[in-house]
Formats: sequence, structure tokens, C-alpha cells
Amino acid sequence: MCVALPGLAISTEQGQLTGRGLDGFYRAGRRVLSRCQVRVAGREPVAVQSRMTTADSARFLGTVRTSAHTGPDPDVVVERVRHADGTERITLYSAAPRPLRLPVEVALGTDLADLGAIASGTPGPELPASVHDSGLRWSSPVANSSITAAPQPADALASAGLLRWEFVLPPGGSASVELRVRPDGAGPVRAVGRAATSPLAPARAAGDDPRVRELLRTSIEDLQALLLRDPAHPTDTHLAAGAPWRCGLAPAEALAAARMLLPLGTRLAAGTLRTLARTQLRGPGEQSGMIPGPRRDAGTQLPPGCTGTEATLLFPVLLAEARRWGLPDPDTEELLPTAERCLTWLRTTVGDAPYLRDPQPAGPARCETQAHAHRAALLGADLLDACGRPGGAGLRQWAQELRTAFREEFWIDDLGGGRPAAARAPDGRLVPHLGAATVHLLDTGLLGGGERASGLLDNVQTEQLARLLGGPAMDSGWGLRGLGAKEAGYNPFGHRGGAVRTHETAVAVAGLATAGYEKEAASLLRGTLAAAEAFGHRLPEMYAGEQRTDGSAPVPHPAACRPAATAAAAGVLLLTTLAGIRPDAPAKTVTLRPVRSAPLGEIVLTGLRIAGAPFAVRVGRLGLAMVEEAADGLQLGV
Repeated sequence: MCVALPGLAISTEQGQLTGRGLDGFYRAGRRVLSRCQVRVAGREPVAVQSRMTTADSARFLGTVRTSAHTGPDPDVVVERVRHADGTERITLYSAAPRPLRLPVEVALGTDLADLGAIASGTPGPELPASVHDSGLRWSSPVANSSITAAPQPADALASAGLLRWEFVLPPGGSASVELRVRPDGAGPVRAVGRAATSPLAPARAAGDDPRVRELLRTSIEDLQALLLRDPAHPTDTHLAAGAPWRCGLAPAEALAAARMLLPLGTRLAAGTLRTLARTQLRGPGEQSGMIPGPRRDAGTQLPPGCTGTEATLLFPVLLAEARRWGLPDPDTEELLPTAERCLTWLRTTVGDAPYLRDPQPAGPARCETQAHAHRAALLGADLLDACGRPGGAGLRQWAQELRTAFREEFWIDDLGGGRPAAARAPDGRLVPHLGAATVHLLDTGLLGGGERASGLLDNVQTEQLARLLGGPAMDSGWGLRGLGAKEAGYNPFGHRGGAVRTHETAVAVAGLATAGYEKEAASLLRGTLAAAEAFGHRLPEMYAGEQRTDGSAPVPHPAACRPAATAAAAGVLLLTTLAGIRPDAPAKTVTLRPVRSAPLGEIVLTGLRIAGAPFAVRVGRLGLAMVEEAADGLQLGV
């Protein structure tokens, strides 16, 4: 899958676009070409290798034997280099000892179907083609596309959707054809991440474990490929949720990814916050102040959750932490009113109750929602105080009430030491299953001076949760299962019922390391790094929660986005967690709390950003961190 939104190119490892399944070139969610099959001398090339070269391009190699009398060795190599922007270059290389006359045919077709129809299995038939310029054209009542070829084909058959050339290759010679497909009148795809103004710093990683370099490089490449501009405000960029299924804005995931990417600079956070601020609901009504978002499946034990609630709570958190990483004061002041409205919605919705419940009537109080709300209250209060705005004291008081109630009423005691409930029903009944959503209890947020905010769990409860997350029921060996393997309804392929979700695994690693449970954090980190290697360092949104065994490999999930914004951002969070970077740009300090056990040996991170300036840190094999580059005047905190 080659990605440079709004462009996509998807095929199997064979390289041929057959028109089956998801095969094709896409532009803004519509398939502009579904079939592109190459034949050389009447034969399809035998596929021998395929690989991603960058996030937006792939290279396919095939071979052709032009004569049955040449022995087992092929005498023609066919190279196809495909780009997400709708271009493909086909090059023939001759290894024959004599000149070769090679007829080349490319069979083309499309249905101009949108991605939703393709996903539901109803794309419609291929459309008839017409000869157009130096290629072919297709049209429907809703869209059209055309393909041009250079050099111009010797023959173009609209009825068969066929372009033909005939090349004469001397010994050792080569010839190329370049195809370009796009909607009529559309220019080349201009991917945001390829521009010089990309909001993501080109950070690099090196160290004893060679996988860290590839993980960070691939993660940043994938993130650049998923960048989108707000059409009405082109200077504001945000991340699409993932390809191929979710190539648009998903508010909660865009905010979560931007938060994990603060070590790469604050510009993505600022663009994401400004984009979502324009969607905030205003006026009277109980939803006033919310950032709207779709509902999300929560597995078999709970009804679907509201991602709008999560986005509304993440907005002030991202703004507060972006300020600590160096978001300029004018940006903070511009976005502060939206954050205030988010916090007002929180306090109004909660009222006199200790818990934030789902917005639907008689909705449950979810464990992760309380974690998001508690963090939003504490970081929001810190933000309001720093900006001289009222309301901080009330938020802190409610957060204290929530902590007291949660520790007493959300904890299920059992012979194994207990566990946090997944949710609390309106009648007070506790939903007991153990899932990865509990990791958000460990993600308390960053305050000033490098301090972490208080958590909802006490020390004993935190230790027990760490033990559970590090146990075999949750740690699959490839990452954290979404639901414990011993829980009723466990399904290793369940979206929220047992599959490993990369984002939550990274949050668990960061939370466990911060809380001092480095053994459990290191196990999940190593498992995820091994999974990343198996996936070519392009981590999917999720993959099966099957147990890792000697010689096994992680099993892909058929519905997972890959690349996905939160999964790619998780790669950045996993590596920066090792250095424990805690900046306070307004106070001109940075505190380092590295993982002392140094689970990956020495690691060096360069090209990060704090206060808009390059930042580099080295963590040695003894777990000691050293700043190697920083902004002038930035002091090391205690």
C-alpha cells in the first residue's frame, strides 16, 4: 500500500492490478484505476520480489523467458515502480545475447467506485473506455478518470482497454513506459508530508538495536503520508486516521496522535487543534462545548462509546502539553477559549456526580473515560492558572472527588489482588472484564517542572494493574491484548475483544515506565518491536492477539489500517519513552527520566524539537541520559 493522501495505490505482492478486492489507484477515496496488467511477449512476468521503498512508493520485480530454448534463466527483467500520486514506471531490461523484439501490452480498466462501495463488496462493473490523447478515458455520472502513457502507445484499443508498444532491445538494453492516471482536470497529488513545510521534524534514532532506526524512519514516513490540510485553512494540517479505510479526520485519533508526536514539534498539534476548534459545538444545549466525533465499537461487553467525549477531553490536554513542549504563546492564547469551553462542558455534564458517564441516556461510566476526564481536569487547571484564567480550583476539587470515589468504587477485589472495573453501570453494577483500556489510568499527563499529574489509582492499585498488564493473559508477546485471554468473549481478532492495538500498547509502555514498572514495560516494548520488524517496521493499527511462540510471527488483522496515525505515532512514543523527556519550555527546563534498565541498550535520538529548536539525547547502556543538543538557555531540570 503506497500512501500520499489524498492518493493511494494498493495491490498484492504480485504487482499486477487485477481489479479484484482493493486493487487500484485511488484519489480522494475514489478508485480511478482498478486494473493494470502487464504482458511482455504475450506472457505475464513471474513475480520475484516486491518491497516498499518509501511510504508512497513500491518496487516490483518480475522476469520473463522469451524463448523456451534459453534454458532456465530468464532473459528479460521487468521492473515496476509505483507511486501513490498515480504514476507507474515500467522498465524492461534485456539480458539476452541477441537483440529482442518485445511486444508489450498493458490491460487497463476501472469502475470509478468509491472506497465505501468497494469495502461493502458492491463496486459495480468495469466501465467502457474511450481513446483519449495518448491513453484511455473512463467516465460515469459521478466521476471520470484518464490515463496517459509516455511514450505514446503504438496502438490503443478502447474496446479491450488495451495499450500496446513494440520495443527492440539490444543486448543489455532497456526501455521504459510511464503511466499517469488521475481524474480529468486534476493535477498531480501534492502530499502535505512531502512539502518543505511539513510539521514533523525529521528525527532519527540510532543505537545498539538496529531496529530503532528503521522504526522511527518508517513511522515518520507513514505519518507524513497521512497528513492532510484543512481545505478552508491550508496552513493547518492534521493526520488522517489511516489507510485505506479511514482517510479522513477522526478527531480523537488525530488528537491522540498529535500528542504522541509532540517530540517532533508543536506545529502538528497547533494545526490539529485549530482544525478541531472550528468544529466545536456552540450555543445552548447539553452538547455545547463538545468536539463532535463518531461512535466507536467497544466490544461485546459494553455499548459503543462516543469518540466525541474523548476528543473533547483530549483537546485541553494536548494544548496544555503542547505549551510545555514549546507551543508559542500566541497559539496558546488563540486556542485557549476552545479549551475553556471543553472544560466547561466537562464540569456542566458531570454536575454534582463524581463520574463522567456516556452521553446517551442511562450510559455507563467507563474506566478510560474517567482517566481522560481526570487528566483533562488537572492539566486543564494547570493551563488556566498559567494563562491567568479562572476555573482551575473547581477542576482540581472535582478531580480530587473523582479520585476518592474511583479508588473505592471502581476497584474489584478478588483473590488475585483485584482489578479496575471496565465500567460502572448506572445501577452501580461493575463490569469486571480486564481490557487494554485500563492503560489510560497510567497516562496521567505532564505538568510543569517535569512532574507528572496524579493518577486515579493509589500505589497498591497501580502495582496490581502493572502486574496484570505484564501477565500472560494481557501480554501476548507481540504487544498488549485488547481483552485478557481468560476473559469471556475473548477473540484474538476482536477489534476491542482481544486484538493487539498498537496505540494502547505504546500508552501502556509509557505509563508503566513512568510508574517505575520497567520489567513489564520492557516486555511489551520488545514484543512490539519484534512485531514491527515482522511488519516491515510499518506497524498496523491492530493485529491478532495470538500468543507468541518460538518461530511464530504476528498475524495481521484483515480490517486494520496500515499505515494508521496512532500506530505510526506509537512508534515515536515507544522510542522517546526510553529517554523520559519531560520539557517545560515556559520555564526553560527539560527533565530526563530515562528507563534505567535500558531494555534496548544504548539509544541516541536526534532531530527532536523542544521550544522550536533541535533537541538530541543519548541514553547509555547503564540507563543514564545525556542531552547532546538543545535550545540556547534550556536548562536541565532535577
